[in-house]
Amino acid sequence: MSDVAIVSAFQAASEVRNGGNGGLVILTVTYIYMTSTPRLLSSPYLFFLRIKNPFKPSTAVRSLCNISPPPNRIMAYRSHPDSAKEGDPNGENKTVNYPIPLSPPLPAISKQMELARAMSASSKSSLFSLSLSDVLFEDEWLIVVNKPQGIYCESVLASVPRLWSNSTDSSTLRNESNPLELHLANRLDRDTSGVMVITKSHKIAGKLVKAFTDHKVSKTYVVLCIGAAPKWETISIKSGHGRSKFGAWRVYAASDVGRTLPGGSVVRDMATSFEVLSVNGQGNFREPTKHTISEEEFQLVEERGVSLSNDDKKDEMLIRAYPKNGRTHQIRLHCQYLRIPIRGDVKYEGVYEWRGQMFDGHALHAESLSFSHPVTGLPVEVKAPLPLWAEQAFTADARASQ
Repeated sequence: MSDVAIVSAFQAASEVRNGGNGGLVILTVTYIYMTSTPRLLSSPYLFFLRIKNPFKPSTAVRSLCNISPPPNRIMAYRSHPDSAKEGDPNGENKTVNYPIPLSPPLPAISKQMELARAMSASSKSSLFSLSLSDVLFEDEWLIVVNKPQGIYCESVLASVPRLWSNSTDSSTLRNESNPLELHLANRLDRDTSGVMVITKSHKIAGKLVKAFTDHKVSKTYVVLCIGAAPKWETISIKSGHGRSKFGAWRVYAASDVGRTLPGGSVVRDMATSFEVLSVNGQGNFREPTKHTISEEEFQLVEERGVSLSNDDKKDEMLIRAYPKNGRTHQIRLHCQYLRIPIRGDVKYEGVYEWRGQMFDGHALHAESLSFSHPVTGLPVEVKAPLPLWAEQAFTADARASQ
């Protein structure tokens, strides 16, 4: 079957000219569905249709809408967002009740700011190069680097061969007997800095990726949050994590884990522990705890988080996070849910202007990784230096001078 475009929402205006050029119809299309891959346009697009003879706009609109899509392609979008009718094997329709997210949708301003940040990162990609000071650990099988903020993981990966070719340091180790097959063992968001592991062969990549998937890698992050200082010093929460088709990642109730979302994806579990290190410059840095959080210590998220208010008192907090899983945007989502969004994280309600300064990325740093070496089996613990914003979070004088 050929692709069929369906205009589900539009506004039409017409300008009919009496000359030989005919009429010009402008359609502002909000949604387009394709038979193969449905796609939601993020903003209206203008389509210009030039007709040889003058006509009534309503006629053109009706003819455009008479194209019929396969019913199962758009049914969910005609129904209530939390319920839809789907066809069962017996040819009958049944109502599906979808889980309701507990965190709010993306703020309107986030799309424009995220686009600007993405364009900036793309422009830097071809110019970026790692330096030897960015290398935290290296042996014959692995290289661990300190990824900077505002750079895509792929750009860091691509710069590794250039690092070696430009280096005259004999301590830079490479597996000379086999060609290099560089792979990312873990990924960090574009604006997240910190520890990133790159493997030098397919085989090692498979082993280390499995260690991440099986939660055999311990991770710590530090994050700068802006909001009302919490009453807790430590907290561990477990919730659902998911994204509807065309939607953003959201927090769901822990009891929704395993349930299906619109588009067919499933709510998965995510659990994170947090500890407050400083509030408004007052606090003491301490090393990450080695205590393993038991299942009984996690608080299950079941209710919608309290909405953020611009009138609330804003505190600046440095917080350490211990993610048990590795879900997309996990720490960012849980900080939003706890009403302590990350500074600069416009996607999840974080302030992008603070103390008279604009920030072009969120303040989240992958502090450390601990794992068993995929070849030797020996324990490996790698730490990245704290970024400047984390160091200043412990100094009241530095904070006051911002």
